[in-house]
Amino acid sequence: MKLSTATSMLVAARAEAERLGVNVCISIMDAAAWPVASIRMDGALLGAIDVSARKARTSVLFQMDSADFGAVGCPGGEAYTLENTNGGLTSFGGGIVLKSDDGTVLGAVGVSGASVDGDIAVGRAAARALAV
Repeated sequence: MKLSTATSMLVAARAEAERLGVNVCISIMDAAAWPVASIRMDGALLGAIDVSARKARTSVLFQMDSADFGAVGCPGGEAYTLENTNGGLTSFGGGIVLKSDDGTVLGAVGVSGASVDGDIAVGRAAARALAV
């Protein structure tokens, strides 16, 4: 993923966060789960930095949104405690896997600092910017 692409995604995500009135951290990773770009909005909790990165990393490594990963790794799920692997993952919403039209994983965006629904909305705004 090019830095220019990730930057455009950050701009779109930040605009959505501002529209929602939330201060979040946004992390974008490439298909190899390496960071490309991130921001922490003024007022966002410091703990949200790591959480946003883990949400993105979870989505890339397992090629699914972190909310879907949570359904697999939760108590009663097929792979309970899976979140404890790979140096620590995240099993709640806000990580959005990014795929090309042919289904190839391009990377992921992770958002933390709002409600789970808010984090997902901001992440989806970033994903829409990738498609533009």
